[in-house]
Amino acid sequence: MAVTSFATGDSLAVKLWSKKIAVEALKQTWVYKFMGTDDNSVIQIFDDTQKSAGDRIRIPLRRLLAGNGVIGDQTLEGNEERINYYSDDVYINQLRHAVREGGKFTRQLVPFDIREHARAGLQDWWADRIDYWFFNQLCGNTAQTDVRFTGLQNAIAPDADHLVIAGGSAGTTTVTSLSANMVMDLKLIDICVERAKTLDVPIRPIMINGEEKYVMFLHHYQVTDLRTNTSTGQWFDIQKAAMQGGNVTQNPIYTGAIGEYNGTILHASNRVPLAHTAGSAVANTRMAAFCGAQAIGMAFGRENGPERFNWVEDYFDYENQFGVAAGCIGGMKKLQFNGSDFATIAVATYAAKHTSD
Repeated sequence: MAVTSFATGDSLAVKLWSKKIAVEALKQTWVYKFMGTDDNSVIQIFDDTQKSAGDRIRIPLRRLLAGNGVIGDQTLEGNEERINYYSDDVYINQLRHAVREGGKFTRQLVPFDIREHARAGLQDWWADRIDYWFFNQLCGNTAQTDVRFTGLQNAIAPDADHLVIAGGSAGTTTVTSLSANMVMDLKLIDICVERAKTLDVPIRPIMINGEEKYVMFLHHYQVTDLRTNTSTGQWFDIQKAAMQGGNVTQNPIYTGAIGEYNGTILHASNRVPLAHTAGSAVANTRMAAFCGAQAIGMAFGRENGPERFNWVEDYFDYENQFGVAAGCIGGMKKLQFNGSDFATIAVATYAAKHTSD
């Protein structure tokens, strides 16, 4: 009977598994639902470096025209305004990881497919790593200095206009002075929405079924602080409507959301980092992130992308041991223009583990 199979290292097998691990790893990430190739995505994927050589993508931002114009029959010629741009660079690099099994006798002892387990393990590893890229970049986690966990480029701390600190402002309250009564509450979300709409460069919301929405990512400790706040107008009251009332669209950005308030869809993740200052993390705090469209830029290198990673199979020790490597040329970065965050506001609060009521 004829059987179709792929030998280790077969070129068709490599292409098959490189696509499989890329697609499945990205789908498995917590942040997959926020990715897209258009400018209405929280994470916008740019494909320039997939098409040509280079280690970065330069993203332009057109500044608003600021001239006064002319009225009546005043001369317009000579009073034109130049179009000016800001730009930001998303860098890419290569990241790889591999697994190797013990040898032929090891394979004799186990009743499962080593190749399949290698794929599953590397898939989990890549999904986990991309999620860390997202949160460390989005929250500007400068306490993490290993770029393998920050999108293969340094994380950038939020600037003063894009930082909200519970109990005060960036100028009057510091992250290190956060105390137990300075926890996450709905007022902080209101402040973020207000600031997003009134900044010199407003944060553009995401359009969902014709409605403007922002997204905010909280740590589970911060969610508990929200949920257990029984003050009038806090979580207990607002959850009588909106999400619990079934007012939820089929848009994937709503998938897994814990609630919606003031046009802001709320999500919780354990990867939201500790708040930080001067590159140092502060215990019993968390740095939530409020964002709009194009908060994060993501790019891939040639022969890589959302549907293709590098997949290499090889034998070692006279073909006794089998190994698999999965790698990708890519990168992820919080977008900044002219030294200011573009579509994110970091929110630092006190946030400690709740051990009793």
